[in-house]
Amino acid sequence: MLPIYICEDDAAVLLALEEFLRKLILIEEYDMEIALCSGHPEEIIQAVKKRPVRGIYFLDVELKGESMDGFALGQQIRKLDARGFLVYVTAFRNLAFETFRYHLEALDYIVKDEGLLREDALPMYEGIRRSLGVITERMRREKGEEREVFTVKVMDVVKHIPVDEIMFFETTGRTHRIELHGRQDRIDFIGSMQSLEEELGSRFLRVHRSYLVNMEQILELDLKHREIRMKNGEKCLFSRNVKAMLLERV
Repeated sequence: MLPIYICEDDAAVLLALEEFLRKLILIEEYDMEIALCSGHPEEIIQAVKKRPVRGIYFLDVELKGESMDGFALGQQIRKLDARGFLVYVTAFRNLAFETFRYHLEALDYIVKDEGLLREDALPMYEGIRRSLGVITERMRREKGEEREVFTVKVMDVVKHIPVDEIMFFETTGRTHRIELHGRQDRIDFIGSMQSLEEELGSRFLRVHRSYLVNMEQILELDLKHREIRMKNGEKCLFSRNVKAMLLERV
C-alpha cells in the first residue's frame, strides 16, 4: 500500500486536500492510504524515515515560517525515497521550471484554484485525480514488467521468488540453514540472516534472532504473546527490544 504525505501550511487547504484524497482513494479503490498531513516539513521527513517505503508526496512550494520550502523538502525526500512520486500543488504559476532546476523529477505541478475549498474547483482536483491515475498505471506496469525477485539456489535448481510474496525468513536450528516462508510454500536453503538483512534492506526487519520479516506482509501484532501474524496466516515471534519499532512501522 502506497503511503501519501501532504505538506501544506494553510490548515484549511490541508484539510480540503486530505478529504478529497480520502474520497478519491475510496471511490477508485486505490491501494493507497493517507500517512501524514502536516504543515511542517520536518514532520514529513521524520515520518518517511520511520517508514522507508515508496510513497506519494503532495507538497506546497511556499511553506511560511518553516526552515525549508517545498523544493528543499523535495530534495530531502529524494535522499530517503529515490523512487517516490512528488506532486507540487501551489498557487504560483511560474515555478514549474524550478522542479527541474532542483533535479526533483516531479510527477506533476498543479496550480491551486482560487476556489480550492470547493469540490468543483477544477482543474486542480482533476490534476490530483490525474496524478493518482498515472501513479496507479505506472505501478501496475512495474509489477508486471520489473517485479523484484529473490534468487536462491536449492541443490542444483535456481529459484526466483517475488520479494512481495515472501512472508519471512527463519533459522532452522541447523548451521547455515535458512527457511524461506513464502505466500504458499517454504524453501530450505544455505544462507545467513546477516547476509539477508544486508541484501533485502529496510523492507525486512530482524524482529527476533530467528526471524527476518517482510514488513509489508504483516497483518497484525499480538503484543501480549509477542507474536506477528502475517497476511497468509503464519505467525512468528518478535523480541521485546523491537516492539517500539514495530509499532511505529506497522
